[in-house]
Amino acid sequence: MNPESIYDHSIQHVRFMHIMLFSVMLVLLGSSQVLNAKNKAVLTYNLKYGIIKGGEAKMIITDTVYNGKKAIHYFMEGRTTGVTDRLFRVHNIYESIVDAQTYLPYKAIRNAKEGNYRYYNEVYFFHRNDSIYSEKSGGIKVPPKLLDFLSVFFYFVNQDFIGKTPRGRYIELPVINGHDISIMKIKHDGIQTINTDLGDVASYILMPEVDKGRVLKSSDGLLFYISQNDKVPILFDLDLRLGSLRAVLSSYTINGKEIKSF
Repeated sequence: MNPESIYDHSIQHVRFMHIMLFSVMLVLLGSSQVLNAKNKAVLTYNLKYGIIKGGEAKMIITDTVYNGKKAIHYFMEGRTTGVTDRLFRVHNIYESIVDAQTYLPYKAIRNAKEGNYRYYNEVYFFHRNDSIYSEKSGGIKVPPKLLDFLSVFFYFVNQDFIGKTPRGRYIELPVINGHDISIMKIKHDGIQTINTDLGDVASYILMPEVDKGRVLKSSDGLLFYISQNDKVPILFDLDLRLGSLRAVLSSYTINGKEIKSF
């Protein structure tokens, strides 16, 4: 493999790991302990490529008000660190404001900085008439109950698709990422006990359908492990063509109080 090809594969891994890390921290936080927090919940993850730490991500959840209605603000930030940052400099931010009862989004922001690449867009949702306004693409009609890339996983958990759906069956949800609309497929694949610093944790295995390509070895090469009781993400694994990638929960606080066990 020539140097240009190696660089091309590496930068795809860096971008992909942040996109997937955003996914994991979401699927997760369906626990009433987190979503009913009166003020703020913060989760921090370390990202490792093999034995090398390559990045970190933080998820912040706060209660808010949007147009006079109770809402929840999700803020997710992911960035490369150390040597990986000197090489690639990835810094991505996703934000979503959702209705506190339906978990349908009012507003979504994507702000991406990856090397020399820049992307910024704001999207406003009007669910009564199934339409959105995107700063990139203007006003358009969309599928009912359209979700954004950040809110989709909270919606998945809070609608209890894990409990309602048989093991191995995909749930399809319409999602906008940036300004592109597609159907996201997610299934749960049973329960596995995961050994952690907090002890053994019984965890749901969640598996989104992912296109096999230059990054993943197979379409089932991405796994999320979500604690069965609190539905907090324990870890996630990616089986990449050039190695394995793992995101590990390193810190979890609610209103400034550290959570030390599940």
